[in-house]
Amino acid sequence: MTDATLAPTTLTPAETVTRFLESLQTKDIDFAGSVLAEDLVYQNVGLPTIYGRRATLKVFEPLTRPQFGFEVHIHRTTTNGNSVMNERHDAIVIGPLRLQFWVCGVFEVSDDGKITLWRDYFDMFDMFKATVRGLAGIAIPALRPGF
Repeated sequence: MTDATLAPTTLTPAETVTRFLESLQTKDIDFAGSVLAEDLVYQNVGLPTIYGRRATLKVFEPLTRPQFGFEVHIHRTTTNGNSVMNERHDAIVIGPLRLQFWVCGVFEVSDDGKITLWRDYFDMFDMFKATVRGLAGIAIPALRPGF
C-alpha cells in the first residue's frame, strides 16, 4: 500500500465508516486498508477477535475473487464524537449462495481518520435463517433474498 492510497482525513467519522463499508462492496480493498489502523481491533461478537489491519484484510481477501461478494445496506447511522454506530443489512455472496442478515456495527475512528475499532453485533439465529433462506434461494430463485 502506498501513501497515495491513504484516505483523506477530511472525512467525518461517519463518512469514513460508510466509505469503508462501501469499499468492501465495490472490492476496493486498497481504500478499505487505507482507513484501517495498524492496531485495529475487529470483533464479530461471539466469534474470535481479530487484531491488526493485516489480519483483518486477510479475512476480506476472498472478496477479490469473482465468485465472492459483500453487499451492505445501511439503514441509519449515529455518531458521538469519533464513535460511529450503524444499523444495516449485510449480504455475503458465495457463488449462487446469498446470506443476508441484520447487523449493528460500532466503530471508533481516530483523529487521523483511521478505524481503530470495528465491532459488529448480530444474531446467530438470524444467521441460521439467512443460511436456510440462501440455500432455498439456490433451488427456488424467487426465494433469493435481496435488498
